Amino acid sequence: MKVVVHVDGGARGNPGPAAIGAVVSTPDGDVLDEASARIGETTNNVAEYRALLLGLQRARALGATEVEVVNDSELVARQLSGQYKVKHAGLRPLHAQARAQLAEFDRWSVRSVPRARNARADALVNEALDAA
Repeated sequence: MKVVVHVDGGARGNPGPAAIGAVVSTPDGDVLDEASARIGETTNNVAEYRALLLGLQRARALGATEVEVVNDSELVARQLSGQYKVKHAGLRPLHAQARAQLAEFDRWSVRSVPRARNARADALVNEALDAA
């Protein structure tokens, strides 16, 4: 089963209060699952990786064998695809966890899109932050 996982993470301040959001849908756009959470104080990039990990966990729990990850972080997308090196020591363990989780799927891809094309995941992040 193929799913599309829209993920977003954000911090108000960098670092600052942070939250993550994930939306799992069919390739046709039918939403199968949504999740969000506050994750304490951290940076935007850490939040982006934590959102990715959440989305992958939710996809696997639904029985997905193929995943297309969509986010609005070019850095994360290019680090996962190997185009960028992971230079920041704090991101290396999260990158390794993400690569390990992606390897559990038969096929995977990741791409970054403008924030407007990742609106629901972005909204989940802001709802979680506003609920504080």
